[in-house]
Amino acid sequence: MYVLNGIVYASEPSEDMKITAAKALDDMIMILTFSTGETRLFDATELTGPVFEPLKDDAVFRNFRLVHGAVTWMNGEIDCSPEYMYDHSYEYISPEAAV
Repeated sequence: MYVLNGIVYASEPSEDMKITAAKALDDMIMILTFSTGETRLFDATELTGPVFEPLKDDAVFRNFRLVHGAVTWMNGEIDCSPEYMYDHSYEYISPEAAV
C-alpha cells in the first residue's frame, strides 16, 4: 500500500508504462513495443468518438509520432495512453519467433 497526492493505493507503485516503438499496419492495427519489453497488437478501431474519426483516414492513421511514450496523431491533437493501448491489445509473436 502507498499514498500519492493524498490518495491511498492498495497496490505497489509502478513505473509509468511507455510505448518504445510502434508500427502501423493495415486496417488500423498497430504493433506496439512497451517499456515492459512486450510486443503487442492493438486494434485502433476500438478508439471511438468524434475525436478519433480522423484516424479512419489511412494517411492520418499512419502519420503518428511517439511523444513521451504515447502514440499521438495530428501534431498531438489526438493521443492515446499507453496503459489503454496495453490493456486493449493482444500478445504478438513475430513470425520469426514462431519458427
